[in-house]
Amino acid sequence: MRKTKVGLFGIGLDTYWPQFRGLKRRLEGYLDAVQNRLERPEVEVVNLGLIDTPPKALEAGHRFRQEDVDILFLHVTTYALSSTVLPVVQRAKVPVIILNLSPVPAMDYAAFNRLGNRTAMTGEWLAHCGACPVPEIANVFNRARIAFYQVTGMLHDDPICWDAVNSWIESARVAGIMFHNRLGLMGHYYCGMLDIASDLTQHCATFGGHMEIIEVEELAALRRAVTARQIHSRVREFYQAFDVQSDCSAAELERAARTSVALDRLVKEHDLGSLAYYHMGTGNEENEDAISSIILGNSMLTARGIPVAGEYEVKNVQAMKILDSFGVGGSFTEYYAMDYKDDVVLMGHDGPGHIAIAQGKTKVRPLQVYHGKVGRGLSVEMSVKHGPVTLLAVVQTAEGQLKFLVAEAESVPGPILEIGNTNSRYRFRIGARQFVNDWNLEGPAHHCAVGVGHVAGKIEKLGQLLGMETIRVC
Repeated sequence: MRKTKVGLFGIGLDTYWPQFRGLKRRLEGYLDAVQNRLERPEVEVVNLGLIDTPPKALEAGHRFRQEDVDILFLHVTTYALSSTVLPVVQRAKVPVIILNLSPVPAMDYAAFNRLGNRTAMTGEWLAHCGACPVPEIANVFNRARIAFYQVTGMLHDDPICWDAVNSWIESARVAGIMFHNRLGLMGHYYCGMLDIASDLTQHCATFGGHMEIIEVEELAALRRAVTARQIHSRVREFYQAFDVQSDCSAAELERAARTSVALDRLVKEHDLGSLAYYHMGTGNEENEDAISSIILGNSMLTARGIPVAGEYEVKNVQAMKILDSFGVGGSFTEYYAMDYKDDVVLMGHDGPGHIAIAQGKTKVRPLQVYHGKVGRGLSVEMSVKHGPVTLLAVVQTAEGQLKFLVAEAESVPGPILEIGNTNSRYRFRIGARQFVNDWNLEGPAHHCAVGVGHVAGKIEKLGQLLGMETIRVC
């Protein structure tokens, strides 16, 4: 995977350096401290130091563009002219975060006033006045129609500040994953599900990435090449990954294993990072056999960071990929039932589930019929881990734009519908009734993705980086 490239620069005024001895070195020390906090194994920091003149600003803008940075952090170390900032950001053409970070919680006023020497006092003040030029920079950015975001706080011992910085980096990393993602589209829409239809060009324009159209016949052909040894090996993996119920026949397990091996080959050949599929298979026995035995293999792919969405749900596989890229999973789900007695919403779905975020081991059960679909075979039954969860939907609006719809909840224990599907019980801070009303009001499709942990704040930042509206229900 490509590392996330983070651009970093500080600003100053070259006129100050001969006037105030040691000021420049001190400000560079602040910048080094920021770099140390930004660095991590999956991030490469491009630090261009203090930019203190307009020519240096222009040069820095070209350099950041050459380095292909994903996001810019502007550390406002002291007062500086806006002309030393604008060319950098204009040329880099990536989102910019203004770091307004004080080196100390408060100046020692008594010690400061005892310095006596007015020049020394001014130099000391300039080492603490990073907040001073932020309004000027904001004014110029607004007039130049450059979106910007702020983190205001302290350079040291400020977890609120650095949690925000980390969230921006994480969101930039996920935006980069989405831009480079190859999404496979196999089959066709489920007839009559008008809410599922989506503008593929709009997805590419919003997230980047590539849409690879794949024929079901290709999967069927790959199944023919699977060997008996591969099938037996995959069946053993099934028993390791799942809680295979005793009423699952050997023949169905072998059928699912053949398809699972073929799916892995398909994903590798097309370098897929996600997949949306649906196919009736009518009149073609091979295609129907492939599609009706796909659930276990797709569940294993989803657990490996290659989310798979049924019913050709492009919007939802994007949501699943986003949640998985944030490290919280991303399982396909929809409303199952309302429980007004316990004030929870039961949610789940047939087909593949994200077994890496299951509460306990995911059960495999045989189904005599896939409701609303062709065929029969093995399915998975799981609940999402008990604890905090985040629901995410990618919504196509009446204006043709994409927006995020997000809610935080708790996955809670209790009875579920043991019908061989994924299903969980979710409790919302605003109550089940208000959640359903508020969620539905935004006009999402009937599907969404669910991941473990509360990450709505990161999704909001991702929406800002991508220029997408984000609606947070709770």
